[in-house]
Amino acid sequence: MLRVVACIDGSRAAPAVCDYATWASRHMETPMTLLHVLDEERYPAEPDLAGSIGLGSREHLLEELAELDRKRAKLALEHGHHMLDEAERRVQEAGAGEVQKRQRHGDLTDSLLALESQTRLFVMGLHGESSSDRDVHIGSQLETAIRSLHRPVLLVPDEFTTPKSAMLAFDGSSTAFKGVELIAASPVLRGLPLHLVMVGPDTSDRWEQLKRAEKMLSGLGAEITLAIRAGDVEPTLHAYQEQHDIDLLVMGAYGHSRIRQFLVGSTTTTMLKTAEKPLVILR
Repeated sequence: MLRVVACIDGSRAAPAVCDYATWASRHMETPMTLLHVLDEERYPAEPDLAGSIGLGSREHLLEELAELDRKRAKLALEHGHHMLDEAERRVQEAGAGEVQKRQRHGDLTDSLLALESQTRLFVMGLHGESSSDRDVHIGSQLETAIRSLHRPVLLVPDEFTTPKSAMLAFDGSSTAFKGVELIAASPVLRGLPLHLVMVGPDTSDRWEQLKRAEKMLSGLGAEITLAIRAGDVEPTLHAYQEQHDIDLLVMGAYGHSRIRQFLVGSTTTTMLKTAEKPLVILR
């Protein structure tokens, strides 16, 4: 059975990751997995002493350093288990059903890819463990994971608010319609008011594309609003979202359109860094 996978760490976003994953799990009637990945670069399971032979009296220093690394890795694993236990208590108190806990030692992207075939939705925090109030940045690991995965990813801010509406950034391409098919087949947005928004010229063929997408989504049982707005993608989408007080922004990697450039180009980091509401990336 496919699962909602909540990726937790020691960041301030971890409680919100648990809460959004619980919401998604209940809304989709899908079991949940709580995942903690211990970074192998920071906490190597077995330190590499290659090249230390022949150092004479200095070899014991390397051995002591290696032993410290082993102890740090062991403590980090224990801390990870405690985090998973606390996360399990939180999601169960919030009404989550079946919950599975997993801890992996290795690269984040590799760990997520290993679970991809068992996953319906990944839930991750926008801000990682190394972020601070003065330096809220998007880590390269997160960007690499987004580019590598082929499952939807829900990126969440540090505070949880129950989603009550959603907006799909749509460009009318064939891959955009594949994204619409994915949404139509998933219960994640079922019953939520949904806005389909295109950025570009207001033409009859664009309205036809929107109406076609609307028809495909009719099974969601949701109120659907169609809109076309002129302007640059990023500010136009954000302005529409704020104007209509929309909770979830849903985007996909759509061909070579301006929306794809917005998603995977240089504006990605800026958009994620300033995001105050959750973002679903369809992959």
